[in-house]
Amino acid sequence: MWSAGGILATTLVVLTAVGAVPLDINDDDSIKKAAATVAKGMMNYYKGNLPGQTPGEIEGYYWWEVGGMMGALIDYWYYTGDTQYNDAVIQAIPWQATPNSDFMPANQTSSEANDDQAFWAFTALSAAELGFPNPPASQPQYIAAAQGAFNTMVARWDNTTCNGGLHWQFNEFHSGYNYKSSIANGGLFTIGARLWAYTQNETYYDWANKVYDWLDSVGAIGPDGQIFDGVDSASDCKGKVYTQWTYNAGVFLHGAAAMYAHTTGAEQDKWRARIELILNQALSKFFEDPQNKTMAEMACEHNKPGQGYCDADQLSFKTYLGRSFGFIALLAPWTYNLTAPYLQVTAQSAAQSCSGGSDGVTCGTKWWVDGWDGEWGLGQQMCALEVILPNLVSNVKAPFTEFDGGTSKGNATAGTGGSKTVFKYTSVISTGDRVGAGAITGLILIGVVSGAWWLMI
Repeated sequence: MWSAGGILATTLVVLTAVGAVPLDINDDDSIKKAAATVAKGMMNYYKGNLPGQTPGEIEGYYWWEVGGMMGALIDYWYYTGDTQYNDAVIQAIPWQATPNSDFMPANQTSSEANDDQAFWAFTALSAAELGFPNPPASQPQYIAAAQGAFNTMVARWDNTTCNGGLHWQFNEFHSGYNYKSSIANGGLFTIGARLWAYTQNETYYDWANKVYDWLDSVGAIGPDGQIFDGVDSASDCKGKVYTQWTYNAGVFLHGAAAMYAHTTGAEQDKWRARIELILNQALSKFFEDPQNKTMAEMACEHNKPGQGYCDADQLSFKTYLGRSFGFIALLAPWTYNLTAPYLQVTAQSAAQSCSGGSDGVTCGTKWWVDGWDGEWGLGQQMCALEVILPNLVSNVKAPFTEFDGGTSKGNATAGTGGSKTVFKYTSVISTGDRVGAGAITGLILIGVVSGAWWLMI
């Protein structure tokens, strides 16, 4: 356990609004109470733990986002010690991992993409790293499920275009198959990095480096730490989508910090430099201004309806940047001085936005406006929770590995016996059926072809 208290002395004005979630950022009990209120609102969307329902699914929301929600519940337990939602998580992860331990359930594989699979693997990794209670031994285990996802994703690595990379879709008949998205490839990078940190198996280390270097070589990672949305393999990856999203920055920061924490010398220096670039870019890109250090999804939050306003997926993206600020502080403690002022203000801004709905504590989207903005949803609750929780980071231990307290059991061959490399179907599924964080990518690609004005550099 390390203390952030001596690193940065910050006294902040407590922001509250009538009916808002009370939050004193200088009081741990207040932070925990605020998190509990937001977590309860988030769980109101989930029925998968009830009889007759499917664990790990929420009607009306894409499968990947429920995986992210389970990760938020693990973080909630980790930071607060509240166990009331643990059983739902312990039930959902093995269920969605399937007996193959690869997060490719039969009812999802017709629409599942590489990034969808990655977000469930992130949740399994968090469960293992944070010492979350294990499922029964007869069920898929957390590390084994992450290894299964890694193995199936690596099998899809495509050297025939752009000298490598994962396609966003792994069904070649799906719209977006030619797109090699940063979130799909960043997902593989981060899974590899975190498996390397946990197991010290060199295969994961090698793949994490390989994927990151490939992303850099095709320009998906910009010279100033930008994580652009992706590249088009049909143009030999010369065509790029320059939009930046919070979740890309968060996923890459988490993976880079795992590499930094478990390397030494010149290799560690390399990862520190990469963290600095990505983090500084994120702080300059995703926060309103130097005076108002409040996180925003700049690619869509300021747009008006009809101008590319945030969709259901994008409304959850801030979850992963907020989450990453906590974990990079544990893995690379020198980042705390950089992130804490932004995280503290953002947490207060998010809490004061949680003043809507019939309960008076429903969270909104635009934290930079006064009070609730009239919007609600699973993504809004997730985002608010994951910017409040990391303010408790000085009270928790760094992530475990299998060598220092981690108890999750692995299986290096998981996922190798039950899945094909590329799924081929005779018909194309409808747009409404497509799942995933990358669903927005297809829309962005349309914008590239038509010269859409809202693409950002």
